[in-house]
Amino acid sequence: MPSFEITPIGTVRNDRTDVQHTDNWGAVRSTITVDERFGEACLQGLEGFSHVEVLFVFDRFPELDDHREPRPYRGRSDLPPVGVFAGRGPRRPNRIGSTCCAVESVRGRELTVVGLDAVSGTPVIDLKPAMAEFCPVNVEQPEWVSRLMSEYFKP
Repeated sequence: MPSFEITPIGTVRNDRTDVQHTDNWGAVRSTITVDERFGEACLQGLEGFSHVEVLFVFDRFPELDDHREPRPYRGRSDLPPVGVFAGRGPRRPNRIGSTCCAVESVRGRELTVVGLDAVSGTPVIDLKPAMAEFCPVNVEQPEWVSRLMSEYFKP
């Protein structure tokens, strides 16, 4: 397959720096500063949306060489092994993360969001407004996921 290069469009700034602290993201307030090459009006119109999808790179994690074997989610032996595409963690091909966050404010090239699960300094590769027409309805998932995620977005 052909490879491709992605250049970050901005950077996350918040109070979280420990990549091993993986829970309680619900009240985390982050400011994403978009690179000046996009101009001061690059976020114009985003203030009318309640949420934004933030795509970012898990840049502090090495990419694994082999993704063929299912692994217990988050390395927890009490959870079933899952294939690489049945999880959302950082140890994945291309190390791309995606989170839908609440928009708090938009000022020039600065976007402040709540609930972004990325540590300070994380490169952002794209932003997309969340639109109801793209949101799934009747999402189903295994019971263990709800149990695991019960602490993830708590304040």
